[in-house]
This record gives sequence, structure tokens and C-alpha cells, in this order.
Amino acid sequence: MIRFDDVTFRYASSETLRLSHVSFTIEEGELCLVVGPTGSGKSTLLGCINNLVPRFTGGIRTGRIEIDGRDTTMLAPRDLATTVGYVGQDPLAGFVTDTVEEELAYSMEQLGFDAAEMRRRVEETLDLMGIADLRNRSLRELSGGQQQRVAIGSVLTTSPKVLVLDEPTSALDPIAAEEVLATVSRLVRDLGTTVVIAEHRMERVIEFADSALLVGDEVIHGDTRTILAQSPIQPPLVELGSALAWQPLPLTIREGRRHAAQQRRDWEAAPPSLPMPVSQHDPALSASGIIVRYPQKVAVAGVDLTLRGGEIAALMGRNGCGKSSLMWAIHGAGRRDGGTVELDGDASVALVPQTASDLLYLTSVQAECDASDQAAGLPSGHTLELLRRLVPGIEPDAHPRDLSEGQKLAVVLAVELAGNPRVVLLDEPTRGLDYAAKAALSQIIADMAAEGRAVLIATHDVEMVATTCERVVVMAEGEIVSDGPARTVLAGSALLATQVAKVANPTPVLTVQEYLDAAS
Repeated sequence: MIRFDDVTFRYASSETLRLSHVSFTIEEGELCLVVGPTGSGKSTLLGCINNLVPRFTGGIRTGRIEIDGRDTTMLAPRDLATTVGYVGQDPLAGFVTDTVEEELAYSMEQLGFDAAEMRRRVEETLDLMGIADLRNRSLRELSGGQQQRVAIGSVLTTSPKVLVLDEPTSALDPIAAEEVLATVSRLVRDLGTTVVIAEHRMERVIEFADSALLVGDEVIHGDTRTILAQSPIQPPLVELGSALAWQPLPLTIREGRRHAAQQRRDWEAAPPSLPMPVSQHDPALSASGIIVRYPQKVAVAGVDLTLRGGEIAALMGRNGCGKSSLMWAIHGAGRRDGGTVELDGDASVALVPQTASDLLYLTSVQAECDASDQAAGLPSGHTLELLRRLVPGIEPDAHPRDLSEGQKLAVVLAVELAGNPRVVLLDEPTRGLDYAAKAALSQIIADMAAEGRAVLIATHDVEMVATTCERVVVMAEGEIVSDGPARTVLAGSALLATQVAKVANPTPVLTVQEYLDAAS
């Protein structure tokens, strides 16, 4: 179905090859997981499948790409519209209409579908993606996860033979992610759709994948287990299996629990000593009775929340539960229909939104840093020096749009931190980041907390929370339903438990390193 034959690509502005002599074949009805470090070329490879690369990006591509037996070299992306459905990392950037129902119908309108057929397919897709209740909602009023489901649904309406998904679950809560992936899996198993997924949260996808593509200095295609065994980045379950030399390497929780059966029995007889947060911090921010109302619903219903200096807390809950609304209300730039926010002394609050690049509007990193210095009344070079401490190696002359998602986030963090805020709010900061980049971000966040800042992270990434946060606050229907130590909340939840916690249950071990330490 998809065949790359000696494909090489570089962007016009660079002499460095982005893809070098890539050859592989993905069969019809195969679900292929694309893995590799941030910036390795995964999105470039995906864009080549429907000729977005180089038709819209520019650059030079050699070699041959065949989709369903057709050489795509001279085809425009529109010529592949009914063959390849593509969903990029940022769903909002791909929307062209105002409401959910209009967006689902748009591609069929452009392709000349009959009105009755369009209506039938829209209704089927609304049910398939679980978004029927959103049909008349404005796309810009949806949560990030809801937008992601609409974006996937909008390409499914034309029944493409190939579905290309770039980070499809990055903004979804665990249940929504499972629903989307189960839907994608049904398309593969029942309809024979060929699916190619690039996903940094590999733990969500590997049990569905028939094969994997490892993108690095070279591109290797093969059996999922074989590829992950040699991948430089691995989901926690695979990392644990590799560290303990489990054979075969586990790809599912069931396989992991079978390997860990004896260890669990040993821990039940002699429970390991596990760290718990004991330090007490002074309040940096106290929010009381926060209310946020929209025409369709009450997003935040009288929430009380205290954030303490030096504390890293996670704000979790299903898509649309009010996490982002609460953050914007606390920050002061968003809507707040009731309640108060009190800060300790002259403390200030910084917020990094879900799409960090929304705050980048100048033509170079240097210009962004200079503007930050000027706005904060700081000496020239202060923000750039802070950026170099956060993430070294970013070229000052680089255009922000040319940076990886992790680098964009670092620039925005440097700009926000330049004003020395006491409270830092991060909304889905791990979108588009691989495990190595998330580890680097976790260190940055730990450094912020060590400086006495209070950090609140809205996220669905339970693995990142387990390694970074000492406290977890869970929201549902605009209210806080749980607030406690990360170990207690995560290990005690069937939905929020990490992969390692599921393997070790009932012993509340959360991370790979904790498991190895407890087992030694």
C-alpha cells in the first residue's frame, strides 16, 4: 500500500539531509507506529506520504513513493485526497470552518459528494468519534482533546485507504485516547485501512501496532517488538523489560504482569520502602470559589485551590473538565465569573498555553528574547541567557516556526520566566515531546521549584506526572474531586495509574527507576 524506494529529502534552506535513502513497504491493512527522537524527521516522513512534503514545505526530494500502486511524485496533495487522510499535530491550524458539523462535511463538499451521502457519513462519524453532542459547537470553544477528535473525524468522512496521524492522542485524556485508538484499530481490522501513526506516548499505541518505523540516522521498518528493542526511546513498560532482560520483551500490561508475578509476591510479603513528600511549603497563591461560565456550560464550579512555593502539582481530568479554564481564571487573562485569587506579597503568575507557539510572533529567537527583556525592563541578553540555561543549542537567528515543539516551549518558558514569576502555570507542556525531551522538561520544572516557584501542570501524561509532580489535583465536571500525594492518587486509580504501577499493583510503585530500586 505504501512503498518508499530510496527516498532522500532536504529542505531548501539546509544542506543537511532530513531523510537519507529511505526504503520500506507498509502492507494494506497494517497499523505502523513511527518512533524516533524529537526532530528526527518523523513529521517530514509522514508529510511525504501525501506530498505535503515537498509540495507545501519546499525542499528537494529524490527517490520514488508509491501509494496504492500510484507513483505520487507528480501528484498534488488534492489528487490524493480520497486515498490519504492526514491529521497534523495542531488540529486547530487545520480547521477551515466554524462548527463541528461543518468541519466534518467540508472535505466531502470539496470533493463533490452527494448531499444525502454527506449527511449519512457525517452522522456515522459523529457516533464513531463520540462527538455527537458537539455537532453545533464552535471549533474554537472546544477543549484541545475535543478538537483532536474532530480533526480525525474530518478526514474519516471520505473513507481514505490510508490514514496518516501525527501525534493523534497528544491532547487526549487516557479514556479518550483509548477510544480514538480503538476506533483506528477497528478501521484497520474491519475495513482494511492502512494507518501510519507518529506518537511520542508510545505506551498508548504499541498494543495496536503491527509494525514500527524507527526514524533516526537511518529509517528501519520491522516487527514492533524488534524495533522497540533497539530504539533509543522506549515506553516505560519496554524500558523496564529491557532493564530486567525480560523475554519476550513485554508490549502489554498483561505480558508485563506475567513477568513480574514473582516480584509482586515478594513485595506483598515484604513491602518496599517508597518515598513520600514530607516537606511543607508556604502558600504562594490561594484561589477561592473560582467560577467560569460559558453559554453552553459551567466550566469551573466554585473551585478552591492553594499552590505553595517550591511545590510541583499536576492538574488532571478528562477533556473538557475545566482544567484550562481554571488556569486562565487563576492567571487573570481568562474569564472569571466569580471567586478570588490572592497572591503572596508581590508574587506574579505566568501561564504557558497549550500551544506555546501562540506567544511567538517575531521573526527570530533573538527578537523574541529582546522583546521580553524590553517588556520586563531587564538588561539586554537576560532572556537569551535564561534560554541557554534551559535548552542550550538553539540558534538566536533561527525563526521560531522552524524550531521543534520542545524548543518552542523552551523559548516561551524563557520569555515567561524572565519576569521572575512566583507561580508558573503550564497547560499541556508535553505535547509533541518524546521521552528524552520530557525528561529535560522535568528537570527544568524541578529547577523552577527549587528556586521557590509554585508550578501547576495541566496534563494527561501520567508518566510525566509520576516522575515530576509531588501532588495531583483531579477535576471532573468543573469541580475538584481528588487532591493528594501523587503516589496515592496515581497508584489508587485504574485510569491514572502508570504502566509500571499497573505491572506492580497492588504495590504502589510508579516509575521504572522506583521498580528497579525496590527490586534490588
